Amino acid sequence: MISSATRARIDAEIAKYPVKRGALLPALHHVHAELGYVSHESAAAIADIFDLRPVEVMEVVSFYNMFFDTPQPRHHVRVCTNLPCSLRGARTLLAQIESHLGIEAGQASSDGRIGLGHEECLGACAYAPMMRVNDRYHEDLDVEKAKRILDSLE
Repeated sequence: MISSATRARIDAEIAKYPVKRGALLPALHHVHAELGYVSHESAAAIADIFDLRPVEVMEVVSFYNMFFDTPQPRHHVRVCTNLPCSLRGARTLLAQIESHLGIEAGQASSDGRIGLGHEECLGACAYAPMMRVNDRYHEDLDVEKAKRILDSLE
């Protein structure tokens, strides 16, 4: 469910917009920050706040890749595999990371610590290859540097 503190933040966001629905994305960000994902229960609560159906809230959640509707690993690791990064070894880097973690892209470590994936472009082509760990970019990577970053994650 949504805590009273998060509900207060949502109400503050709603006050900023001339139409209540304009605050839907900020509200989802607040719920996601609190829970780590937008559960179906929290989507129903958001729907009540915004006079929407829960499915309308989940449509927004499923559209954006920054929202999740299921519990997530503590850390999201995404390797850029677009052409510039691939030309500078990103696919090899991803394969080495998969081997190091013992999982494949699209999976999470058994301890729930790391979820691994790839993205098409992270917008740092001049510093390829690169990966995003949660909201932080790590650029100009080699395998050893990437392993050190991953091993330092709690």
